[in-house]
Amino acid sequence: MDGVRPDAPRREFDLAGAKQVLASTPNVLRAWLAGLDAGWTRTNYGADTFSPFDVVGHLIHGEQADWIPRARRILEHGETKPFEPFDRFAMRAESEGRTLAELLDEFERLRAESLRELDRFALAERDLDRAGTHPAFGRVTLRELLATWVVHDLNHVHQIAKCLASQYRDEVGPWRAYLPLLSHDRARD
Repeated sequence: MDGVRPDAPRREFDLAGAKQVLASTPNVLRAWLAGLDAGWTRTNYGADTFSPFDVVGHLIHGEQADWIPRARRILEHGETKPFEPFDRFAMRAESEGRTLAELLDEFERLRAESLRELDRFALAERDLDRAGTHPAFGRVTLRELLATWVVHDLNHVHQIAKCLASQYRDEVGPWRAYLPLLSHDRARD
């Protein structure tokens, strides 16, 4: 069987590889979501879940208030000045009255700016071990922050897939047993 074995070694963090994934996310979202009607993009799959529209707004807010601002805080202040708390739901007010096309454009622009800023940091390997203070987790490293940024993108791509798939959860009939994407177990998101 092809695929990754559960006991296979995992990839170590590599900034160039991380930037590849981060740079691809706006294109993935645009290719997947642009032109879909609101039935696909404005519907979530359960209480306290995000619709695809919400996800794009959330990613925009992350570009503005999370990844680069926190990386800068680590580089400038280390552990002496904790990160500002992040409002996971800020996108609800910030995206109100906007179209998905507008959000996709803004996300693409902001992500490009974030990646240019990341390049301007001119990070050396030793910089990745510099630490900051997260309001809930305490000490975190720049490496952990940047790895989380990548996995955060991938988590939300998965969440979008789950939202889209859930639209047909009752239409797939008995095949639902073979489609784990249709699970509503929030712990698996």
